[in-house]
Amino acid sequence: MSYKLVEIELSEPLATISLSPQQNGVGVVARWRGRLIGFEMIELPAGSAVTVERLNSLADERFARRILVAKLEEELRKRQPVKEAVLPSLSIAICTKDRAQRLSRLLGSLDRVRTEPTFRSVEIIVVDNASVDATTRDAVAGFRDVRYVFEPKAGLDFARNAALHAAKADIIAYLDDDVVVDRNWLEGLAKACGDNPGAGGFTGLVLPFRLDTEAQILFERRGGFGRGFARREFHNARFENPLHPVGSGVLGAGCNMAFDRALLIELGGFDEALDTGAPLPGGGDLDIFYRVLRSGRPMIYEPEYAVYHEHRETIPQLRRQYWTWGLGMMAFLVKSYRTDDEMRARHRAMVRWWFFDQFKALARAASRLRGDEMRFGLAELCGGIYGLVGEYDRSRARIQAIRERNP
Repeated sequence: MSYKLVEIELSEPLATISLSPQQNGVGVVARWRGRLIGFEMIELPAGSAVTVERLNSLADERFARRILVAKLEEELRKRQPVKEAVLPSLSIAICTKDRAQRLSRLLGSLDRVRTEPTFRSVEIIVVDNASVDATTRDAVAGFRDVRYVFEPKAGLDFARNAALHAAKADIIAYLDDDVVVDRNWLEGLAKACGDNPGAGGFTGLVLPFRLDTEAQILFERRGGFGRGFARREFHNARFENPLHPVGSGVLGAGCNMAFDRALLIELGGFDEALDTGAPLPGGGDLDIFYRVLRSGRPMIYEPEYAVYHEHRETIPQLRRQYWTWGLGMMAFLVKSYRTDDEMRARHRAMVRWWFFDQFKALARAASRLRGDEMRFGLAELCGGIYGLVGEYDRSRARIQAIRERNP
């Protein structure tokens, strides 16, 4: 099972998309005048083709509304008087461990966009999170104007905090090393910052980097990291969601996020007992999104601030990912329940809702005889149970031992 990933520009004539005998589907990334407006997956017979007529029909059915929105926004921007904005400075932080090849790929994509005059200044910081050899340092040396920081304490939130304190700019943007940035990534973040000067943080669109394996296709079909193609603004309360902001995963994904750096420092940075690596590789993004909103500052989801993420390649890896999602979610909820008395009722309600939703999804998958759906759902459910019964405390003990070994 393999899908061809194709980008189409809807303001120009389209062409037929042909598949190889090994490909049985296509993932269509749609643009309008360079702007990302949609993504669709189409299953097809192996070796077949998507005709121009079908692409036009797809555009009419799925992308027309977003094209209209893009046109209207473009027209409004032309009519608005140009204001001399004070551009913030930007630090781009990449936390990585033993993945020099992927790091080089990401740095290459940043090289292609960072010359755009979008921020007052742009710096790139690579935090080497206790890599076992010198390949990460060597990869950084292959690119100009990239700062290298070594963090000996293994754990993603240790690395994120090291970047926070090494950075010098007004805004700090975090990228995981398994993404590459879209050509409009920097411009999209700059636009979100300029339009929302009081925002505490930003998240962006995450599309698949490739769809070459069954696991990657299944993950994307189950929703992936996608949050849509419309800008959204999140505050400390949402009238349509009585549990907000406890369910902060709706804001975006930690592989592509940015914050007011002064606010992060004021909040004490990332909780180093979350996102600690293999034992608890999650929860850190949920926690920081939640704490930014609880500070009273809004967060903005901006689809033009987009990256492409390399999803897990194998079914066991994907099952493990869902397990860690449940684990991280419950560790975050336990921590927040203890530290935010005002929201305790919502945290209890979120735990009840989450488990009910997981059981409901499992029952639905069983009724439709969808084995993979059942296995993924069961993995996430088991991770949640394990996370609820002491994982945050276990993680706090682990990080204390790490600190003692690396004073």
